[in-house]
Amino acid sequence: MNETLGARALDILRDWVKSESLRKHCYAVADSMEHFAQLRGENADLWGAVGLLHDMDYERHPNLEQSPTGGHPFVGVAWLRENGWSEEVCRAILSHADYANVSRETALEKTLYAVDELSSFIVAVALVRPTKSIHDVDVRAVKKKMKDKAFARAVNREDIVRGAEELGMPLDDVIAEVIAALKSDAERLGLAGITS
Repeated sequence: MNETLGARALDILRDWVKSESLRKHCYAVADSMEHFAQLRGENADLWGAVGLLHDMDYERHPNLEQSPTGGHPFVGVAWLRENGWSEEVCRAILSHADYANVSRETALEKTLYAVDELSSFIVAVALVRPTKSIHDVDVRAVKKKMKDKAFARAVNREDIVRGAEELGMPLDDVIAEVIAALKSDAERLGLAGITS
């Protein structure tokens, strides 16, 4: 079987997730994961697959009460294990939810946590630009919006800061790398901007 992990993950995402906005979130996280894998000389296909799959069960089993045993991400991880996905992938997905009580040990796990909320936040920043383009977003704009508590209220700023700390990178550098990652896939993410 020569099918890449990324291709398999994309098929699973399309099967499990019907919401276009949740799919785009998973694409953005996958883009960021692949970008960081390439920076670190890691397996970009594997890292991208983790990004695609990390919220695969969120639509069907949102787990808003943050149960440490049921719902997201436990349902998706159980399905992945039953279907032969590696423990490395399953652990990484579990570790991105603090309430799962799975410590983040590897670069893969730490990166997923660092880019998950941040990818969503940067997409939101792009969408409020007059051009609706990721190409008009820079670190300064993202940092300014992070201070605005009313903006993208659902995004946890503390998770973004903690994610950069766990990665051992300055927050500005993490933001810059995620912006670069999202620029590379602007069309699919709907962030290429308005053409006049």
